[in-house]
Amino acid sequence: MCYDMSFFSNIKLAADYLRIKNDPSMQFDPTYHVVAQSFRRWPVAIHENETKIGLFEWGLIADYMNTPEKIKEYRTSMANARSEKLLDDKRSVWHRLRDQRCLVFSTGFFEHHDTGGKKKQPYFIKVKGEPVFCMAGLYNYSPIPDPETGELIGTFTIITRDANPLMAKIHNGGPNSHRMPAILPHELALEWIKPGLGDETIRSILTYEISSEHLEAWPVNTIRTRKPDDETVIALKEDAPPLT
Repeated sequence: MCYDMSFFSNIKLAADYLRIKNDPSMQFDPTYHVVAQSFRRWPVAIHENETKIGLFEWGLIADYMNTPEKIKEYRTSMANARSEKLLDDKRSVWHRLRDQRCLVFSTGFFEHHDTGGKKKQPYFIKVKGEPVFCMAGLYNYSPIPDPETGELIGTFTIITRDANPLMAKIHNGGPNSHRMPAILPHELALEWIKPGLGDETIRSILTYEISSEHLEAWPVNTIRTRKPDDETVIALKEDAPPLT
């Protein structure tokens, strides 16, 4: 799955990626590591009359989560959505939200490798040669207004799919092993947020698998302890066991 992510780029690069006008008033502090359950606001692209970038909270709030108690109970499990459920599980909330598609911007993400020891080894993964890339996502506006601003907060989830060979080797343990975020190349990313896509087009986009050769990954020190939010978070861990 995908519960740890970074965006140490800037919003202008994301706007340039989509070939849309940048909004200089949008404030986002770059970060080297965010965990999904922090529900941090994050740059995502949606199409509502026009393509635009907004800051939505990671961790989707569905319409049925219409009380603070329900949000607290269910939201922690809404950071990721399995791609298979969008079309093949008609009872799933993801099926109902398949027309609310977004792009989640990232400079890289983290996954843990089970080495057989007591602690798993985290890896940082990014797209080769790309300062920013897109993951397929779904979004929804919270049914409960923000108590301070009255705003209906935008929220999102990242879609995951079967892992490619490299990611299957890294993400080799746990109940959600052999999964990875659905990373889209530029043209498919633009296609993903077009309005009115039919189910077969959605399915075709979700079958795309980025090749292992287009990713680079390296071991890093633990990301589960508090540390400075700087480039040391993604520094190579020299004494990590080899990935086998």
